[in-house]
Amino acid sequence: MVPRNLTHVSEFLLLGFSEEPELQPLIFGLFLSMYLITVFGNLLIILAVSSDSHLHTPMYFFLSYLSFVDICFTSTTIPKMLWNIQTQSQVITYEGCMIQMYFFMLFTVLDDFLLTVMAYDRFVAICHPLHYTVIMNPQHCGILVLVSWIISVLHSLLETLMVLTLSFCREVKVPHYFCELKQLIQLACSSKFLNGLVMNFAAGLLGGVPLAGILYTYCKIASSICRISSAQGKCKAFSTCASHLSVVSLFYCTALGVYLSSAAPHSPHSSATASVMYTVVTPMLNPFIYSLRNRDIKRALRAFFQISAIKKGNSPGLKKSLRIINC
Repeated sequence: MVPRNLTHVSEFLLLGFSEEPELQPLIFGLFLSMYLITVFGNLLIILAVSSDSHLHTPMYFFLSYLSFVDICFTSTTIPKMLWNIQTQSQVITYEGCMIQMYFFMLFTVLDDFLLTVMAYDRFVAICHPLHYTVIMNPQHCGILVLVSWIISVLHSLLETLMVLTLSFCREVKVPHYFCELKQLIQLACSSKFLNGLVMNFAAGLLGGVPLAGILYTYCKIASSICRISSAQGKCKAFSTCASHLSVVSLFYCTALGVYLSSAAPHSPHSSATASVMYTVVTPMLNPFIYSLRNRDIKRALRAFFQISAIKKGNSPGLKKSLRIINC
């Protein structure tokens, strides 16, 4: 029996996308741009919903919450990666890695549940329009969000506590740009059967059940839309779901694509590159998907910037923002 060195590690090494020095400025600029666009775009959605009383409805309440979660989602990983590139370091402390992993799982599951709640909201609005205001009252909406938070927190806490029981070798190189649960379990030197079992069960439960719920609600929605007699009514009903359906498709297709392809042989950095689609690209595109063809959001943003321009004396920056929104 050869004793293995299972001493408690104090730090991990995040290998990121590439170790070639000449590519680091390009990666830094690309991800800084995507991060700023994500934060700015989602903040605009939150400002539009909060500033316009006409948007104080369940649909836009959930949308603003989704924008908040998307900001937090990207903020758990991108700033640390940018800091490591800037300082030419790959180090993340053990405690920092556990915290990052916890919050990443928290906001991932919360994002998933919010998309499911938004599908339920569209289901009630289209299939039970006469009872919509009764069913989707503020108290019910608050309970749906609260339950989503509770499940997300408990799941993240369970997974993190189980990872804390694992032992790692003296030097742990994570072939990713953030501390991902699956990567850490694979790199552990101690027994990880129970961790893998819980991870796969939770992924199937927390990913499969919401997806099944979304598919069920959209089957009911499609059936209700087909029963509408007028073509204009069908288009109006479908337009209220198109943006959400696009975001759901983008989120699940990219996430499933990453995890279903994980069994195939890859280069050390390929998993990190594939994860960019649902960890960075999807939160960045969500504000554009929800606002480009949404007249209510455009109107609210236009009114917000016009009021701000009046208060600040028509600054050039606000005029430029107005021109973008009007386009």
